[in-house]
Amino acid sequence: MQQTAFLEAVSVTKKYKGKKTSGINNVSISIQPGKITAIVGESGSGKTTLLKLLFGLLSPDEGKVSFKGEEIWGPETKLIPGHDDMKMVTQHTDDLNLFATVSENIASLLPNTDLDYKASETTKYLHQLNIHNLKDKRVADLSGGEKQRVAIARALVKKPEVLLLDEPFNQVDASFREGLQQNIRTVVKDTGLTVILVSHDPSEVLSMADELVVIRDGEIVESGRPEELYHQPKMLYTAQLLSNRSILSKDEAKACGIKSDKDTVAISPEHVSLKKGGDWVVQQVLFKGFFEDVLVTKDGIQVRALNTDKGKYAKGDKVQVVIGGFLAY
Repeated sequence: MQQTAFLEAVSVTKKYKGKKTSGINNVSISIQPGKITAIVGESGSGKTTLLKLLFGLLSPDEGKVSFKGEEIWGPETKLIPGHDDMKMVTQHTDDLNLFATVSENIASLLPNTDLDYKASETTKYLHQLNIHNLKDKRVADLSGGEKQRVAIARALVKKPEVLLLDEPFNQVDASFREGLQQNIRTVVKDTGLTVILVSHDPSEVLSMADELVVIRDGEIVESGRPEELYHQPKMLYTAQLLSNRSILSKDEAKACGIKSDKDTVAISPEHVSLKKGGDWVVQQVLFKGFFEDVLVTKDGIQVRALNTDKGKYAKGDKVQVVIGGFLAY
């Protein structure tokens, strides 16, 4: 007997009329419960469209979206769009009451029949999202990242089975982003919550997701564990999406000492080592915190190296380039 899928889309197509070209075409996807699934792709590739279809904010032109075997109805059928067992948070946090406090925003979604429960649940999610110190502040006085945390806490307090996040960390400062990601992973581990997120930032999805789904021009082109897709992507598109790799033609690769039968070679910065002296020239040194991006050129060929020995190289230096690994397409 075939097991009923948790949340799935089968042969789903959604097209937009007019100038808007993004949509999805004949997409099938099955979301695993209790996991974090990240949908990644270039701007306009259809990521947010797919997310809205899974939630029920949009209706497919063709195909079917279902949750636990029951079809998810879109806005043409359902008065208040969105599945009742799911919550969606976008980067805009439009549903927050700006002039209420953080605590009031979260508590407002809980019934008044048990005030002790209401207070304890509100406190629980204030702590889970690390915003207890903000509980008495008005939302209008918060930063974008703090509002994002409140919006997620407000969604979680209703105990949805699925949390959908559309570019959830755009407004969050880099110093707090990792903490918020960890907060969400902890909630998933403790409660079995299923999370689906859309992101354009590889650093977010690689550190957070259990499963990556790569979408291009409205079609899913690759999926798998983050480690697999980062180290062994099947497509050049995925290789470029997940890392700032140097892309060389076959002839350029040959000039770098790389033998390949394929037309294109992709080299990760961490696979490029530099040594003083040589026929490559340092064109630019970009400070990245604990490391540097060093751009080197030779005969019109440019390669990016990751350098942890900061300050060792300066613009104009002559260096040797040693390439320890590459991908070929």
